[in-house]
Amino acid sequence: MTEPIFDVVVVGSANLDLVANLDHLPTPGETLIALGYAEYPGGKGVNQAVACARMGAKTAFVGCVGNDDAGTLLRSVLEGEGIDTSHLRTVSVPTGRAFINVDSHGENEIVVVAGANAQVGVEDNFVIPNSRVVLAQLEVPLHTIEVAFMQAQSNGSITVLNPAPARDIPESLLSLANIVVPNETESAAIGGTKQLLQSGVVTVVTTLGADGASIDTATSTTHIAPYKVTPVDTVGAGDAFIGATCAELSRGSSIEDAARMGAIAGALATTVKGAVPSLPTRQAVLAAQKS
Repeated sequence: MTEPIFDVVVVGSANLDLVANLDHLPTPGETLIALGYAEYPGGKGVNQAVACARMGAKTAFVGCVGNDDAGTLLRSVLEGEGIDTSHLRTVSVPTGRAFINVDSHGENEIVVVAGANAQVGVEDNFVIPNSRVVLAQLEVPLHTIEVAFMQAQSNGSITVLNPAPARDIPESLLSLANIVVPNETESAAIGGTKQLLQSGVVTVVTTLGADGASIDTATSTTHIAPYKVTPVDTVGAGDAFIGATCAELSRGSSIEDAARMGAIAGALATTVKGAVPSLPTRQAVLAAQKS
């Protein structure tokens, strides 16, 4: 294996998050007056790349943004975090958007518009840089993830798939994922842990919100205890968990130790509003671990 250039390469989405704060989430046909509004850099790819970088991993981002103000903002956010953007293309399609409603209890509902994210990996000679871990989500074309994971495996990298948002995933892709990290809803939507393991996935790490996480292999189940906090906004919590876990895996940690750090990072993320603003540093996670 050639010595990796990066600790983690994230192949994923870049969105501008448009967030409305509400007393409660709307029911069908209901119109609500928002209590507040904000715009944040987001997209699962950007969130997870920032999460990795703040956890001390040398990180590169592979994705697409539009030739617009949102694209300029997202590129600057990534570069401001020390993330390599040499594989972030600017295309003629508008930058992706996510419309997010957050209620007074911190619960949320999200609608994603792919925009430029649909162009990730469609260029000729698509190549990702060499790294210890390659992480992807489902907000970019599935074929692109397959190609990226095939390259990753040929480089000896660990491949991690976050199956979000939940959609049908071909077994050809699942068989290339060493680790799949769904939440409970996503796990149910894609057939559950048993089916994932039967599809060739080595390890399934299911995030359980306030109950921590579960690590399943063909022969074992390990529960990861939660870190207790009072949440104000759950947006970005899963991304914090996954980014921290991947960063720790790139350091050579076991999946159990990596997920324990991920559980703390995910909990800390719920104590701050917004996705990217909420993602904790490794120092904060280590301090919480000792408390």
